[in-house]
Amino acid sequence: MTKAIADGLLHRAFSVFLFNSEGKLLIQQRAGCKITFPLMWANTCCSHPLYVADELVEEAALGVRKAASRKVAHELGITELYPEDLTFLTKIHYEAAQDANWGEHEIDWLLFAKKDVALNLNDNEVESVRWVTPEELTQMFADCAAGKLYLAPWFQLIAEKYLLKWWPRVDEIIAHGGLPDDLKEGLVPVNRLGTPGNARTAASFL
Repeated sequence: MTKAIADGLLHRAFSVFLFNSEGKLLIQQRAGCKITFPLMWANTCCSHPLYVADELVEEAALGVRKAASRKVAHELGITELYPEDLTFLTKIHYEAAQDANWGEHEIDWLLFAKKDVALNLNDNEVESVRWVTPEELTQMFADCAAGKLYLAPWFQLIAEKYLLKWWPRVDEIIAHGGLPDDLKEGLVPVNRLGTPGNARTAASFL
């Protein structure tokens, strides 16, 4: 997978958005030791399914949901978020360069979940976390524009295009088992979101 990222090869990914019972979203600041997009704020968990049978199941996005359950445990110590807790929404296609050597080029499965969970952060993966409201996330966008913090490019794209519109209807979306028809308007099987071009190298955070 590291070679695929370095070579800019298109590969599978997922982005988890976990809300608690208060409706707040769990976001993470990526660890400073990570190869790609260190110290940037991102959604709850974003990673890659493995090329193994369990995580290749296409039906109902089961393979990706299993991968997501595995990774939230690995990164955040969340052991009680199961595949059945995760709701598949849609897929996006984006590219984002960090520098001349590293970047992402992904088909990204978007997943919602709502559950109160205990956290036990993996320091090699996560620098810190926050539970945020839509208003607090919007302020983080303003802080990012002012250079006070940095948001991962895929997170910015998803938040601007979809998240802030879908957030007020999280309960409905999960109960429905996916996006209701009116929120599917304009969506295609894989939605091209482009290249934000807002990545920074680790040195710019120090």
